[in-house]
Amino acid sequence: MEDMEFSKELDVAVKVVHLACSLCQRVQSSLISSNSDQVKSKDDDSLVTVADYSVQAVVSWILSEYFGSQNISIVAEEDSQSLSKSDSSGLLEAVVKTVNECFSEAPKHGLKCPVSPLKPAQVIQAISHCSSSGGHKGKHWVLDPVDGTLGFVRGNQYAVALALIEDGKVVLGVLGCPNYPVRKGLIDHQHSSTPDMSSGIADMWEKGCVMYAERGTGKAWMQPLLQGELKLDLMKFTRPIRVSSIKDPALATFCEPVERANTSHSFSEGVAHSAGLRRKPLRVYSMVKYAAIARGDAEVYMKFARAGYKEKIWDHAAGVLIVQEAGGVVTDAGGRPLDFSKGIYLEGLDRGIIACSGAVLHDKIVAAVYASWESSVL
Repeated sequence: MEDMEFSKELDVAVKVVHLACSLCQRVQSSLISSNSDQVKSKDDDSLVTVADYSVQAVVSWILSEYFGSQNISIVAEEDSQSLSKSDSSGLLEAVVKTVNECFSEAPKHGLKCPVSPLKPAQVIQAISHCSSSGGHKGKHWVLDPVDGTLGFVRGNQYAVALALIEDGKVVLGVLGCPNYPVRKGLIDHQHSSTPDMSSGIADMWEKGCVMYAERGTGKAWMQPLLQGELKLDLMKFTRPIRVSSIKDPALATFCEPVERANTSHSFSEGVAHSAGLRRKPLRVYSMVKYAAIARGDAEVYMKFARAGYKEKIWDHAAGVLIVQEAGGVVTDAGGRPLDFSKGIYLEGLDRGIIACSGAVLHDKIVAAVYASWESSVL
């Protein structure tokens, strides 16, 4: 990382995502093994857990410590309002405990930690510090503390996603995938046995990795997650990742979201048929879909939002850059680049998002979108 323009930012980002993944693994294990009530519904009926708040607090504190709390801009999914309410005292207590337990592991990851345990007010302040709305000027960190919360609470796929945007362009992307198979090919086994990856046999996947990339390098990398109390030089275990070389749609693996609420499976099915995709879709929670494209486990990811839904930058920034630097192509459904300069939403998005392992497949999918559009209703 020494020769990269954003070497310090990338070094801290990769380390803090490793730390956040460790936090999430502990919380997910606790949620699965107990009937925890530490999961709440937000105003939009989506879920939020102790992990969402805890990761946001930890990442916010670390970034502020390394880059200055007065100068740093962080755009993130969660706000602290609901956590500050009197009926959330149990959740807040759990978040504070989880945050401080996580910080005890920070030195193992080569990171600073607070001199003394953070108090509830300090944890809430760290979460609240992530209230920037981004924009086309300056540097903005973009965080999704637990992308795919539904997958997280079900013991399935989720991701910790951290990106850095400078003057409207994503320049760094880090994606932590604690349940993603480390060995290439295991996702194919999972596909053939359980297309929605919801069997709950995560412990059989040899799981856990972090992927990252810097804009303009033409390279993307993967590290295994640290396991247990080991303190390893992860650079020795870092390896490059690259998109698949498959160009024939009939041989391509196609990813789409599990959830039906904010995506149209029926339109995706029509596009897939028109483009010549023959395999059943691999339905995956979270930005793990981008990870699958970047590492060559899949070739196509399509998401077509239902009317009224607006895509948020934290759901895509890190994954988009990693796919692009690994050799893939990501655009909206009209073939235009995604615009991360307009604030928290991907404004001006044409119908949906398409990520492919290369230009040949991408052009065929875009053409299929136009061919399918007039006869479809999202």
